Formats: sequence, structure tokens, C-alpha cells
Amino acid sequence: MKEVFDFYNSTSIKSYNLNETIRYQLKMLDSLDGFTRRHSENVANITCRLCEKLHLSEGFTIYCTTCAYLHDVGKIFIPPSILQKPTKLTDEEYEIMKTHTSIGYKICMNDLKLRPYAAGALYHHEALDGTGYPHGIIGNKIPYEAQIIRVADEFEAITAKRQYKSHVGVVDALNILIDHARPSAPTSVGDAIKKMPLGGVGKIDKKVLKALFKVIIDDTEYEIYARTDYLNFLKKEIQRISDAQKYYYRMQAALTEEKREYYKAEIKCYLKPQEDPEKLPQMLQEFEEAYKVRKAHIGKLHDEIRQIKRLSI
Repeated sequence: MKEVFDFYNSTSIKSYNLNETIRYQLKMLDSLDGFTRRHSENVANITCRLCEKLHLSEGFTIYCTTCAYLHDVGKIFIPPSILQKPTKLTDEEYEIMKTHTSIGYKICMNDLKLRPYAAGALYHHEALDGTGYPHGIIGNKIPYEAQIIRVADEFEAITAKRQYKSHVGVVDALNILIDHARPSAPTSVGDAIKKMPLGGVGKIDKKVLKALFKVIIDDTEYEIYARTDYLNFLKKEIQRISDAQKYYYRMQAALTEEKREYYKAEIKCYLKPQEDPEKLPQMLQEFEEAYKVRKAHIGKLHDEIRQIKRLSI
């Protein structure tokens, strides 16, 4: 039976899973640097999951996910000295970086097969409160696909460990996005008048952000499941090696050759062919340390879920 790729599947989405038509639509990613390509794939994966949690149609999910793959395609023409700069961009460099939205839009519009996905490239940095770029449009004037991609893009950018910043934890990243979802205080009378019709919106859509909470909780629960499964494997290995070690010590204390051979045969019942009985203490220590570390990490994941569930927007 031929395998059919399901965009609603919660597993990671990569470009090699896609059909020939969409492969063409994404071919521009081959021209991106490795980091930007990986970022685009991650944003597309999160975007697809967000669409799932928002109960959007399969057709829109496919469309929105493809837009997300292409959202940073304009970075092809951003100078590497700016795109890969290991330190913070200057104001002038940042203005150049911002042009990737308009450049990406032109790339898509100049290709009939990419044209349907131009909105993602152009609008993914627009903000509901009008503080985004390139046009500073507000509210529902921003296409919904771009609003979804913006949340996925911000989360991935914050949590990714880049060459110029250290890793930011998931809960801290969500707190940053919560701030972005809340309306900012007016900086002037003119700013207050501009924001009045918006009804107190922030930069990003709260509903999409809540969907992101669900995606992260799902992923964390799956990680706990997978790690717990491996933890159970380690527990069995510790028991196996412990049993082998008991017979090893008995073999060393045996007073007759017959007893030593008996215990040696018992040891073989517990050990794998490549395992050395002389290294049993070291093996046991390594497995116990691995078990301790992984158990502690599972505890942190459970705590992370509890923290996310306590967050409010």
C-alpha cells in the first residue's frame, strides 16, 4: 500500500515528505543557508501543528504550511555578512534585513507556481497593533496565514540557539510571546489615537498563541512518554547487570574450579556477547548515572507542563 503523507499528522514535517508539486514550490529553500533552511522547516512544522489545533481545514493547513516554508525565501538576497552576523545588527543592517519580506514577495510573485504563497513572505512580520513591517498594517488586514506564521516564527527564533545568543527555555519564550500578545502602552497622544480603534490588541493573535501552548504541551507529553520508555529500558539493564555482578562476585569468592565454572556460566546468561565481565562495575555505574540524569530530565518536563498550564494571556 502506498504511503500517503498526512499534513494533520503531528510528526515532524520535512520537505522530503512532500509531493512533487510542493517540492517545486519549495525548491528555493535549496538556495538558503543551512541555518535559515532549518529555521524555515521548523516554522513550517509549528505552523502545521497550529493549524491543526485551530481546527482549520486540511486545504488551508497545506496552504499555510507551504507559505511557512517560503516565509524567509527573501533572505537569499540578504548579504551573508548581515544574515550570519554573530553579534547584534546595527540600525542600518536591520533595515536591510527587513527587506527580506518585500524581496520574498517579489520572488513568489515572479513565479506562477509560487505566487499563491506570496502573502506569507510579505506579511509574516506585520503586527496586529500596526507596529510591524513592511507596511505597518493592522488587525484583520493582515492575512490569517501570516498571523499564524508570525507566532511560529517568533517562537522558533526565540528558542533556537543561534551563534549570537544562548538558548532560551520554552516557558521563558512563551512569556515573551504573552507580552507580545498584550497591548503596549501608548508612547504619545498620536499613538493612543492610532491604537484606540484596535480595541487593545497586541502584536500577535491570542487565539493562535493559545494553540501554541497546546502544541508544546502535546510535544512535551510525547517526549515524556518516549523518555519514560527508555527509562524503563535502563531500569531493566541495571537489573540485568546487577544480577550478573552478583554472580561475578560469587565466582571470585569461589573456592573450587567447579563453582567458578558454574558462576561463570550464570554470568553468561545475563551478559551480551560483547560485554566484558571485568567491566561490570563500570557498566553498572554508567547505566545508573544515565538513569538518574534521564529521570531528572523527565521531572523537569513535567514541571514545564505545569508551568505552561499556569500561564495566562
